[in-house]
Amino acid sequence: MFGTDVLDNVLSLEKPKWLIAAANLSVFIHVVGSYQLPCIIWLAIFKPKRFSFSWFMNWMAEIREESTAAVIDKDIGIDKERHEKELENWLPITSSRNAKWWYSAFHNVTAIVGAGVLSLPYAMAQLGWGPGTVVLALSWIITLYTLWQMVEMHELVPGKRFDRYHELCQHAFGEKLGLYIVVPQQLMVQVGSDIVYMVTGGKSLQKAYNTLCTSSGCKDIRLTYWIMIFAAPHFFISQLPNFNSIWIISLAAAVMSMTYSTIAWTASLHKGIEPDVQYGPRSSTTPGMVFDFFSALGNISFAYAAHSVVLEIQATIPSTPEVPSKKPMWKGVLLAYFIVAACYFPVALIGYRMYGNSVQDNILISLEKPAWLIGLANLFVFVHVVGSYQVQFTNSES
Repeated sequence: MFGTDVLDNVLSLEKPKWLIAAANLSVFIHVVGSYQLPCIIWLAIFKPKRFSFSWFMNWMAEIREESTAAVIDKDIGIDKERHEKELENWLPITSSRNAKWWYSAFHNVTAIVGAGVLSLPYAMAQLGWGPGTVVLALSWIITLYTLWQMVEMHELVPGKRFDRYHELCQHAFGEKLGLYIVVPQQLMVQVGSDIVYMVTGGKSLQKAYNTLCTSSGCKDIRLTYWIMIFAAPHFFISQLPNFNSIWIISLAAAVMSMTYSTIAWTASLHKGIEPDVQYGPRSSTTPGMVFDFFSALGNISFAYAAHSVVLEIQATIPSTPEVPSKKPMWKGVLLAYFIVAACYFPVALIGYRMYGNSVQDNILISLEKPAWLIGLANLFVFVHVVGSYQVQFTNSES
């Protein structure tokens, strides 16, 4: 009829006028009904109350209450933020953020280099030259890499610092699940490490006493009392206000760890290779070799047990957009791992070379002379585990 001249509405016909008008009225009635259909369906489903003046006033009151609640929630949010800030300023980890990069170095040395270094020759004897050297080197590389990852993730979200291990886990897994996943494991590591440090400290004091006191008047003192002596100074040290305030204790512990590690391998080197030394498997049975293998892995892993406090150590370092905390922290970590390598590899390799399969689970036991040096080394172990205990304890209470 119209071809390409047709308009966008075919009812734009001009004649007859009465018919075109009737058609448009029909369209009007149609869309009125079409509009009502979804309204009727909505009314049938939700069944709202009929409009009345009282209903309108109640509706306005609800709007007013919601607005008031929003203001109250905002005030509560501000109060909550203020409370969290006050709590952060009170807790020992975040109350002081003026640590230097070398603080992270000796804190990490204190946390990593524990009395476990003295059992590394025994782990080498359980594994043998090849597997032992490979596992020792891989442990150093892998733990350094994973520690670097944690340092980078400390300020993963711009403007926010994950000052504690569980905060990072909550960001990854959610507020509740993240807390339930990491807190029990972190507490098991930290509390377990502190228990080991208490026993190790008590044994070191006992060993020093038995080594240095050789006269007939020396009494045999039970290990329980030595552990109590180890625990005594912690009643006073734990009163220090924050993590940075124990830096001198942590520094002394780091120096002691380097000292007794050096004593262990230099005294072994001076003593020389044992006669008829053997480097074959300690156990002659397959089950025994399997158990030795896993026991050695456990000893070496324990020697690198410090990741549970990395974020807390970094939390004490100041951070700005120009110099984020990861830069000084990583510098300290590199220095710490250089010291770790200087302690671990000589003790493990030289100790195993000198004693072979006959090495004891604590290389200081294999060393018998000079007595004064062995006693002094055990006292150094005691000082070191005092600092290690405080590093773990301060982080667990925060």
